[in-house]
Amino acid sequence: MRKVVLFAFSGELTHFAHVLRNALDMKNRGYDVRVVIEDDATKLVSLLRNETKPFAGLYRRAKDAGLIDCVCKACANKTGALNAVIQQGLKLCDEMEGHPSIGRYIENGYEVLIF
Repeated sequence: MRKVVLFAFSGELTHFAHVLRNALDMKNRGYDVRVVIEDDATKLVSLLRNETKPFAGLYRRAKDAGLIDCVCKACANKTGALNAVIQQGLKLCDEMEGHPSIGRYIENGYEVLIF
């Protein structure tokens, strides 16, 4: 089985929507796919819990499918999204000085895509 992790760094909503769409597509193709939310993209965790926002439904589908592997703890704190991450029950990663480690995914056989 192909293993892919998509790291979302950009806080641009349309960029993030493409990450989510691709993750859902890869899951439908049978991939072991994960999404890691980093940097400015962490602020979208707070924004997209509001169902009236564009792409909120797409976010909910990806979240409900279990595709969001973790959210950067340091960046979520910086962007003010930490409480939203916790309230949504998303996992926080901080093993690399407060940030998720790309190396951990590589060591576990994942192809890494960065957006």
